[in-house]
Amino acid sequence: MPFPRGKKPSVTAGSKIPKLRGKGIENQEEGPQVKRSSSPPQGAPKKRTAFVDLTNAHKVHISLPGTKKNSLKKTQKKKATSTVLDKNEANLKKDRVMEEKQRGEEETPVEQLVVVEAVPPRELPPHLQGPQIPEEFDIDSQHQDDPTLTAQYAKEIFDYLKAREEKFILSDYMSIQPSLNAGMRAILVDWLVEVQENFELNHETLYLAVKVTDHFLSAAPVNRENLQLIGSTALLIASKFEERCPPCVDDFLYVCDDAYKREEVIAMETSILQALGFDINIPVPYRFLRRYAKCVSASMETLTLARYVCELSLQEMDLVPERGSLLASACLLLALVTKELGGWSPILVFHSGYGVSELVPVVRRLHSMLTSPPDDKLLAIRSKYSHKVFFEVATTPMVDLDTLERALK
Repeated sequence: MPFPRGKKPSVTAGSKIPKLRGKGIENQEEGPQVKRSSSPPQGAPKKRTAFVDLTNAHKVHISLPGTKKNSLKKTQKKKATSTVLDKNEANLKKDRVMEEKQRGEEETPVEQLVVVEAVPPRELPPHLQGPQIPEEFDIDSQHQDDPTLTAQYAKEIFDYLKAREEKFILSDYMSIQPSLNAGMRAILVDWLVEVQENFELNHETLYLAVKVTDHFLSAAPVNRENLQLIGSTALLIASKFEERCPPCVDDFLYVCDDAYKREEVIAMETSILQALGFDINIPVPYRFLRRYAKCVSASMETLTLARYVCELSLQEMDLVPERGSLLASACLLLALVTKELGGWSPILVFHSGYGVSELVPVVRRLHSMLTSPPDDKLLAIRSKYSHKVFFEVATTPMVDLDTLERALK
């Protein structure tokens, strides 16, 4: 029952004021006997928490069940509504910008294009014009789409290599080498072929190494003991020029059975490069042979036979003075006659620059080399080309001399 006005409720010793256990039930557990203030202000009416003290709202926060969820839903609705409004405003702005652009484009006058006559291409000076190739002799236009073959420059490249041969013409230099002879040189070439196979080097590397060796031996006399050092160092130089991953110095020391020191190889490399004036881009017959075989669409077996003849010629001292392009032409002609594929056709004359009469002496010398009994000390090349990978061309019966002479007429 309510207390009379003017009296205060008494609190017994055992009575306790219950604590608020949660926001949702704080008003349910608070009874009428709880005293909110021990000394209320004078003249102020007594306030009841059940009706919420509006004057102390910033300190007391009372939440009823279900009010939090409702407030969250309202907040989410407000946010969603504001997001939609923002998007609508952004879309309206974009539409306005697009309309303004369209209006500006419509208002901008269109300039009339002036037709200018095409300027005729200027004729290149003679020294910049490419060689004129007749259609029946054109072997490169079919490879215009292959950038690795450089079809538009192929003829000029081989003409340039053929012109460079004049700079690297050799003579019989054995007259200035008292401690060497042609047999020693042939044994060195045979050993270089074995090294080229063991290291799996390109054939261009082998041919260039032999050329570098010959040019160095033609410069000054050397001791017999240094011949293998010269050959292995020449192969090292050629590997650096031709190979993507050339062998290192230690590899060449190993194949020489450590007969030389590392410092000797490096010193010999310097001596060879200085003797050649650091110009080691020497045209080799192997490159010309591939080019000329392409002219007649020779099969791989026919080309390999020509390569076999050409590689055997590296051991012949009397063929050292011959130009690489001429030697390649003679080897291909001998292979064509051996395979009964005809003689020296006009397209070969056009691309090689040699007629049959210019090739006859070299072809006869090559035929004599092939029909002679092989030397027991020089077996590397014949053994190499007796393998199935090379179509066993070393075992191919050679054409007889009479048939060859008829083909050369």
